[in-house]
Order: sequence, then C-alpha cells, then structure tokens
Amino acid sequence: MMKMPSSSYAMLLGAALMMLVTSLNARDLPEFTRLVEAHGPAVVNISTTQTRQSARSRHQFELPDLPRGGPWDDLLEHFFGERGGEAPPQEHEARSLGSGFIIDASGYILTNNHVVEEANEIVVRLSDRRELVAELIGTDKQSDIALLKIDATDLPYVKLGSSEDLKVGEWVMAIGSPFGFDHSVSVGVVSALGRSLPRENYVPFIQTDVAINPGNSGGPLFNLDGEVVGVNSQIYSRTGGFMGLSFAIPIDVVKDVVAQLKEHGKVSRGWLGVLIQDVTRDLAESFGLERPMGALVAQVMDDSPAGKAGIQPGDVILEFNGREVATSSALPPLVGRARVGHDAEVRVLRDGKTRNFKVRIAELPADEESEAPARTHTEPDTDRLGLVVKELSDSERKALGVEQGGVRVERIAEGPAAAAGLNRGDVITRLNNRPINSLRDYRRQVERLSAGSSVPVLVIRGASPRFFALRIPQE
Repeated sequence: MMKMPSSSYAMLLGAALMMLVTSLNARDLPEFTRLVEAHGPAVVNISTTQTRQSARSRHQFELPDLPRGGPWDDLLEHFFGERGGEAPPQEHEARSLGSGFIIDASGYILTNNHVVEEANEIVVRLSDRRELVAELIGTDKQSDIALLKIDATDLPYVKLGSSEDLKVGEWVMAIGSPFGFDHSVSVGVVSALGRSLPRENYVPFIQTDVAINPGNSGGPLFNLDGEVVGVNSQIYSRTGGFMGLSFAIPIDVVKDVVAQLKEHGKVSRGWLGVLIQDVTRDLAESFGLERPMGALVAQVMDDSPAGKAGIQPGDVILEFNGREVATSSALPPLVGRARVGHDAEVRVLRDGKTRNFKVRIAELPADEESEAPARTHTEPDTDRLGLVVKELSDSERKALGVEQGGVRVERIAEGPAAAAGLNRGDVITRLNNRPINSLRDYRRQVERLSAGSSVPVLVIRGASPRFFALRIPQE
C-alpha cells in the first residue's frame, strides 16, 4: 500500500476540521424561517393619502418679450400661467407608504405617527390581500406612535414582549414594506440601547444594524422568541437609504402610550420642571464627582414640582425612582413615564453630599419660549476671571428673564472665563454653587476662589441657563 506523505495528512485533517467548524457555526446561527411563518401574517402594509397645497413654478426659463393679443396668449396662459408668471397655489393628492402590525384580535394596529400624520384616508392591506380603511384612534407625536383600528375577523396578531430585557449583541428581526415591497425580512443585532436622538427627548431608542429603509417605518422589531421588542422608526443616513444605523422605539414605551391612547385618546407625560445639561469632565471635577455622570440642573421652573420639592440649580440628579441617571439624556424618558400626580424619589448631589427628595410629578405643559434682548457696556479693568461685570437693574432683569440677582458680563479678556466658554452678555447667577444676588456677592465669591481649583458657574445665555467649569490658575 502506498503511504501518503505526512503533509497531505495534515492538509486533509485541516480541511476536515474547517468543514466541521463551518457546519457547527452554521447550526449555531439563528434560524428565522419559523419566526417569519408564525408572525409575518400580522404585519400589514399601510398607505395614506393627504391633500397638500403647493405653489407651482410655471417655468425654469425666461420667455421672449412677445406682444399682447397674439394667437399664442391662450397657449402661454395654459402652460405657464399669466404670461409665464407664478401660478396660484394648487391642491394635490400625496400618497405615502409605511408598515404596521396587529396587536390583538379585535383589530388594533400599531404604526408610526409620521406614517399617518395629516392623512385623509388610511388603508391597511393585510397579508391575505384584504384592504380595509382604518380608524385613527390616537397619535403621540413625541414618541412617534399611532394607534389604528380596523373592523375585521380572523386576524393574526403579534405578542408584545419587553424591551427591558434586551441586551446589546442580541439577534433581532424586522418585517416591513421597504419601498413598498410587502413583507420584506431583514435581520441583525442590537447595536446599543437607550440612544438619545436630536429633538427626541422622551424615547430611549434601540439602535440596531437591521436594514431599515423608507416604508419600514412602523413595522415590528422581533426578538428570537417571536416577541415584538420595538417599533422601527428612524434611520441615520446621508443618502436616504440604509447605512447601518437603525432606531426603534422600545416596546415598553409603546405599551404605555397605547394604554393611554385607548383610555384617553391622548398621552400625558410626567414633568419635573427643570432644565438640565450633561456633566462634562471639568464640571464633574468642580462638583466633586469621581466621573462625569448625572443630569446637572441649570434652571428650576417657577411653580414646578422640582421647585416645590426643594431642588435647586447646581444639583446633579443621580437617580430617579431608583433608576441611575448616567447622562442628562437618560432623565427625560424616566420622568416622562412617571405617573402624573404620584410621588417620585429623586437623589441628587449637592455641595459634595447626596440628598433625597420626594417630588409630586405634574403633567408636562406646553413648551414656552422667550427671547432676551442683549445690552452691552464696557469698563476698563478685568478681575481674576478675566471679566468686567455689571449689576442688573430691575428692568434689565425682567427683560432678560432673570428672577433675582445676577451680574452681566460686559467685557471678557483672556483668562479662566474665556477659556471656559463664557461670552459677553452672559448673566452669571451662581458661582461655585453660591447664588449671585448682587455685584458685591460676585466680587466676594471671586476673591474666595482657591487657586488651582475647578468651580462651576451658572450663566443665562439667550434665556437658557447653562453651567460652565472655571479652572482657576495657580497664582
């Protein structure tokens, strides 16, 4: 018998091991076909029509200067308006497509608010090709959730799970109608949890790498147990298409919204009554924190739950109802879901010590914005912070929206204040966690600042409060 060289044995053994590993890896990957077969029929296609007005530009070129009364007048007016001018606004019918899913046998359907917003008619197409006009039960713009209802029988529906149990790296699956293609399936993993997006204060989004495209909005995000853990809502894209960043509304947030829409037709959210900002590394040092964490209270609203409970500007909120507040963006969703009229436990850091407050949560009011006029003057000498400040008169204080005290930055030179980011026109209301009620208070606090220390300063800028960290140089 002919012997095989040892090198050939090694090659064959390596190939066999590779095939075995590949086979094992393939068996370890999740299998989605059963999930799609079981839960895909509950996913629906949603189409809407809206009536919109638009001004139509008649032409993109200049017409020759033709005399009136010629045979071409009627033709020009038909195609270009009055002698090629701007046409009057015209109504036109706009259509949009999205996804949704049935959540119970009675015909309730979940989708995104932006899918059905301002719709004249909402048509739901089921997996068995039935098309039904849906009733809009209610919407919540802040969470981008809409609840619909159809009148039908023998409806498949999904099971709602819990987003609280999700973990980063977990497999998830989306079913929807991207670009109008019904029941398209895409899979991926949870990339991050509790994402805060611009202008989205009350939703801690689930970030995934599941391929989501226009038309997927409102569709379900499933876990491997076949439970809906999120509602696909947004993508991050520079092209309008999928680029690996998709965001879903956590189903725990959705369930609370649905319960309120069913009962009241609208959603009420909790309100604490504070303006907050992130704690930077320098601010953490100035407040005595070991690391940046919590939500820094920059302003407490008049007659607010926080104010009544004793929370003050300069407090760093560390916990809300037993939940850690790692960043400022984590606080609004927690407060928003708190029950209106009930007490909440708030743990804060003040003057290097933790304190607990019991706050009676109120309902979130409508937002109000104000503008403050800017006034500037100059003085010759700057203080050790590099500032020239001026005490506010009563009329100036009222115009700037400052309740009491405060000094305004009239001139800023090179020094700690400029390095921290202060600007001329800023109104300083607190320095080193002490209120500034007068020019005398300000000067006293400046003289007491320790060389080499880092201290917080609260300023009002454009009617908005904000903390900065001043690093006092060695003298």
